Amino acid sequence: MSNSLFRKKSLTTILNDPSEPVDGHSSPELKKILGVRDLTSMGIAAVIGAGIFSTIGQAAFDGGPGVIFLFLITAVTCGFTALCYAEFASRVPVAGSAYTYSYVTFGEITAWVIGWALILEYGIGNVVVSISWSSYFVNLLEGVGMHLPTWLATDPYTAEDVYKAAVKAGSPTDGLAWTTAPLFAGYRIICNIPAFVIIILITILAFIGIRESRSSANFMVGLKLVVLAFIVGIGIFYIDTDNWTPFLPNGFTGVLKGVSAVFFAYIGFDAVSTTAEECANPQRDLPRGMIYSLIICTIIYVVVTLVITGMVNYSEFDGVADPLAYVFERINQGKIGFFISASAVVAATSVLLVFQIGQPRIWMSMSRDGLMPKRFGKIHPKFQTPGFSTVMTGVIVAIPSLFVGSALMTDLTSIGTLFAFAIVCGGVLMLPRREKTNGRFNLPYINGQWVVPVLFIIFLYSFRERVMGSVTNLTHEAHQEILFLIFLLITAVITVFSFLRKLSLIPVLGLLCCCYLMIEIPVFSWKVFFGWMAFGLAIYFSYGYWKSKLANKAKA
Repeated sequence: MSNSLFRKKSLTTILNDPSEPVDGHSSPELKKILGVRDLTSMGIAAVIGAGIFSTIGQAAFDGGPGVIFLFLITAVTCGFTALCYAEFASRVPVAGSAYTYSYVTFGEITAWVIGWALILEYGIGNVVVSISWSSYFVNLLEGVGMHLPTWLATDPYTAEDVYKAAVKAGSPTDGLAWTTAPLFAGYRIICNIPAFVIIILITILAFIGIRESRSSANFMVGLKLVVLAFIVGIGIFYIDTDNWTPFLPNGFTGVLKGVSAVFFAYIGFDAVSTTAEECANPQRDLPRGMIYSLIICTIIYVVVTLVITGMVNYSEFDGVADPLAYVFERINQGKIGFFISASAVVAATSVLLVFQIGQPRIWMSMSRDGLMPKRFGKIHPKFQTPGFSTVMTGVIVAIPSLFVGSALMTDLTSIGTLFAFAIVCGGVLMLPRREKTNGRFNLPYINGQWVVPVLFIIFLYSFRERVMGSVTNLTHEAHQEILFLIFLLITAVITVFSFLRKLSLIPVLGLLCCCYLMIEIPVFSWKVFFGWMAFGLAIYFSYGYWKSKLANKAKA
């Protein structure tokens, strides 16, 4: 059984047999219409969204203007991963992203786990974005004099928390969602209707076709870039350089407090790899699209952060949900702030679109391999999209968006994404090295035999107090520090292998950086994540393990 759990798909099989007939009928192919510009645009559409329009504010409050260093550090981490994705994309130019890549290198059980984890990134991640979209949309309605009842634009958990906080502070509770919501059978009816509606509309657009989705994404990306250029162009004249002093008001520790928020701002660039079968030249264009979008987004993040922290002192961003609009309101430019709020709605919409395109293609790939029912892999004869998978994605995202809060969903999204990133980086280490090929991306080999051990020693010295405290108080440690010790053990093992086998430096650094970011996520979210994984494995062993195409070939 252990051998069958790790059965692998060969590159030849994947490239020569990307699809098969469904229900006895020939399945049409996906349209191959995407080029470098389209892929870069989709990457920017996925990354430039809720992060720059919301989480950038809290990150600036924690780290001051120096939070730009965290954007650079996170970009480097994502850059390592992007290079590994690019290597896989140039070798395996089919849909499926990290799922397909892990099937080639680690085997079936790992591929299933990754595919299940990617649902957290694309599916659950869109729940978070839809909630952010709803907040901006309600603000827009308020700006034009339209008022949506508060109990129709939030989730019950957030509504209850706000109510309890108001009562504790002695503030009036009139008009809050919890007090105005109607009762039915003893329960308060509180739901986020705007979040639900936008998911339904985006799902319809993704269902209609990749050409329409591409055009919409390109338009929204263009609009976002114009808006951000406008913000920088106007805001630069209101910069007070005194606001940049001190540059690191809370030291580097304060900068690192924003890791979760900043990393979430980068989630999505890998969604480009799910559209491989719709690329005209995937071996050349996919890697370029991923790298270009990551570089452009990093430059945008750094420039915008410097502008807003120069316009308003970092200390004013605590709890500000719309920092870009806030800075213009502070300088008495309310109309510009309203315009920015409108652009934030567009930004979040483009993120929703890219993720709603990505998730169905993961399921389509899993269905082709027999791990999910054949219907998930069926291509709509008219629109040439994975129709059933797209509809199911819409249902799975839309229903939770009505009732859940964003905090836990954000952590789960980050864990699922980092987990997939780590597997991709590890998978590259298992690929056979190849000579440089014309017209295709080739990950440069840098010998990590001595570099990785030196970096490990520097890390141990820099975190010596935390290391010693964790080791000497092992039996009394909190779960978070136990995760830190597990990270040290993993790093030590990888360091030894790097020295003995001269492992490539880039994927090793990508793997270690992703693992470190994972251990900083709260333990409770890890427990939920393991529960999600257990549920996924139950599905695999009850269906996928027995229906797998590789299993059927082995029987034959």
